[in-house]
Amino acid sequence: MEKINKTLTRLAGHEGFQKRYEMMRSQTLNHPEVKAFIESHRDELTSEMVEKSLSKLFEYTQQSKECSKCASLEGCVNFMQGYHPELVIQRGSIDLKYDKCPRKVMHDEKRRNEKLIQSLYVPSDILHATFDSIYDDDNRIEAVDKAASYVMDYQPGSKQKGIYFYGKFGVGKSYLLGAIANKLASQKVSSMIVYVPELFRELKNSIGDQTLNSKIETIKKAPVLMFDDIGAETMSSWTRDEILGPILQFRMQESLPTFFTSNFDLQGLEHHLSYSQRGEEEKMKARRIMERIKYLAEPVLVEGPNRRV
Repeated sequence: MEKINKTLTRLAGHEGFQKRYEMMRSQTLNHPEVKAFIESHRDELTSEMVEKSLSKLFEYTQQSKECSKCASLEGCVNFMQGYHPELVIQRGSIDLKYDKCPRKVMHDEKRRNEKLIQSLYVPSDILHATFDSIYDDDNRIEAVDKAASYVMDYQPGSKQKGIYFYGKFGVGKSYLLGAIANKLASQKVSSMIVYVPELFRELKNSIGDQTLNSKIETIKKAPVLMFDDIGAETMSSWTRDEILGPILQFRMQESLPTFFTSNFDLQGLEHHLSYSQRGEEEKMKARRIMERIKYLAEPVLVEGPNRRV
């Protein structure tokens, strides 16, 4: 059996191999990102180092960066699914460092949050909601336009108000949240949808297992947070003042996008927040919560027939 180094030496002398090699070399060195890297490190690199690193440079050019060539995480074209390469210099040559791609970061963040916060689970139709399936509905066209405009105008880090969708039962308020979340996900923006009645029950039960603070911190800092069905919960002073208030205050201070759905308009929600389950009336505390909600979100009425019957 011929030794591998002899085989490579023999192939290297073959005219066809040489042509393919020169073509690969030229394409690699003329790749815009490779050229930019070599130029930015010209004081550190020699021609010999570049030649020695051709295989790494070629490997870099064949892969997707920032998910640019991948339709989804499952459809990742890279050597390691969910990881994209970065060119670095180490030990006298050019090498590759692999980091999680944006979709992998979102996927892991979502799984981590789901393990921590059970009330993140929402119906499958909401998880797969799209704008295409609701544009032909004249009853909701204004609400849909508002939602679509938000996604189109969204800029990470900008002070952009979320939306407070309100209306009767079954008109598709939660579905709109799902459509926004899925469209943002296609733009590699992570969001978190929480079902408010379950969230408050879960947080109350978390006092005993020492996970309350970590759950609140996770919710506070979600890049885009969506409160589904606020007002459907049994209100207590504790959930209003110790849970909802601090979360909204943090998101207001940090200008983090926040969405809501509710059967109540803003006035009706304020009335709901004014009374605890023990019948205590605390209008001033409710007003403080409402000021935060008004700062964070624009009220939008969602009309139409009940689609649940």
